[in-house]
Amino acid sequence: MQRAAIKASLKSDVVLLSPTGSGKTLAFLLPVLSLLDPDKPGVQAMILVPSRELALQIEQVFRAMGTGYKVNCCYGGHPVKVEKNNFIQPPAVLIGTPGRIAYHIQHENFVPGSVHVLILDEFDKALEFGFEEDMDFIISRFKNLKRRILTSATRMEELPSFVGIENPLEVNFLKDSNVIPDLKIKYIISEAADKLESLFALICTIGDRSTLVFCNHREAVDRISDVLHDMGLDHGVFHGGMEQDEREKSLLKFRNGSYRILITTDLASRGLDIPEIENVVHYQLPHNEEAFLHRNGRTARMNAAGTAYVILTEDEKPAFLMGKAEPGNLSLNLKTPANTPWITLYIGAGKKDKINKIDIVGLLMKKGKLQKDELGLIEVQDFSSYAAVRRAKVEKVLELIRNEKIKNRRVKIEISR
Repeated sequence: MQRAAIKASLKSDVVLLSPTGSGKTLAFLLPVLSLLDPDKPGVQAMILVPSRELALQIEQVFRAMGTGYKVNCCYGGHPVKVEKNNFIQPPAVLIGTPGRIAYHIQHENFVPGSVHVLILDEFDKALEFGFEEDMDFIISRFKNLKRRILTSATRMEELPSFVGIENPLEVNFLKDSNVIPDLKIKYIISEAADKLESLFALICTIGDRSTLVFCNHREAVDRISDVLHDMGLDHGVFHGGMEQDEREKSLLKFRNGSYRILITTDLASRGLDIPEIENVVHYQLPHNEEAFLHRNGRTARMNAAGTAYVILTEDEKPAFLMGKAEPGNLSLNLKTPANTPWITLYIGAGKKDKINKIDIVGLLMKKGKLQKDELGLIEVQDFSSYAAVRRAKVEKVLELIRNEKIKNRRVKIEISR
């Protein structure tokens, strides 16, 4: 899929259709890289995305490529002042959500005329979220576009005219046999009044494996979270009603293994970099088959196997499940799974303070006496950083580094709450 997308994008505009988790990010970033000019000033490539989390994920991938080109991210909830300062020396690649990018164009914070490559990632999701007006405005300001690449996990019969794509090459891997997931679907029958108890029994049955629990509404997410807290079960929550930094923290702890369970709305069904999820639980049935498929797309990715569990009442018989699901069994021994072996440390400094991963590794391994296998994923944000540390070692580490400095400055370090 990536090879086909790269080849097509060198010739013309491209519509790239491929399932969630199949590697679309590199499939458009590599062509973007080939279209950048190191001698040209200003923003050259614009990547529009429907969510803040997806913007941050793409930025992280591009930075990891080590291209030498500057990249920046703009999204709601991120300080406008920081973003405006970044435009003093404009990035070659700009990633952002439609609302925030429209704001910067309206306030003339960067020159849209220098943009010659446009990526519309998860385009159908952006339309679903209601960004059509902002995208129309943004694209109308890009007068010198030479290449457009549109990606989606679903095929649209007709593209809106404001996109400006004419006679694109379509790269369609939606039905490719090589990306059919190794997914089992199981159903659990429960009385409506007993669904929370059934969910807890299912979590005990699943045990210590990574699990996404999907609900239709944020109220259900919060209700389940309260119950699991009462049960002493560590977990994260993720929905649109949360503050941005809290959402990012939940995802981060799920990624680094501090949480095994993330309870969420469909906001987490697409566009997020959450690898190696073994189980998806549909606590509430999605509204249609497409949403069901997108939720399930979070597991059984990249040749891994996965299981999707659906909690149903007796009278719920969705057509898209008929013949595809088998009955699941709940354990009779309802033992609450133990917390994960990892816990997350908060470090009160980040990229804008000139702190990087190497600085954090040096502090925690040299001064904190951690071994390599006792230090997990490290993520450095603008003004803070997070590091996964073995739970059994965290108190000793905090004691050893209490009076230490990073780059000659004292920094707050504590267990992330």
